[in-house]
Amino acid sequence: MSGLGGIGGGGGIQQILAMRQQILDRSSLLKDVHSAAQGPQGTEAANGPADGFTGALRSALDGVSATQRNAEDLSAAFERGEVTDVAKVMLARQEAGVAFEATLQVRNRLLSAYQDIMRMGV
Repeated sequence: MSGLGGIGGGGGIQQILAMRQQILDRSSLLKDVHSAAQGPQGTEAANGPADGFTGALRSALDGVSATQRNAEDLSAAFERGEVTDVAKVMLARQEAGVAFEATLQVRNRLLSAYQDIMRMGV
């Protein structure tokens, strides 16, 4: 079945089904977190794993943002003449670019997986 994004064989189907189940589990946890934020009826068991996923996602995005801010600060300092090490500035800019590109690819993969799951019949 090479029509499923290049994944073939029975193992590929099992991987897709396992990913689907993980996404459904995380989706239900996110719904629980959302409903808990709207009202006090949330439970501690639902908030634990969801906070872990949300916290990990927030931490990753904060890390990318900090990397970009550092690159901007170094670039501005170089333009003002405060930093003379152009290699340090270029390395920071490349690091920020790679971090952003990685974040973009993760977003694209998550969106693609979500769309594939929504197309599946139940």
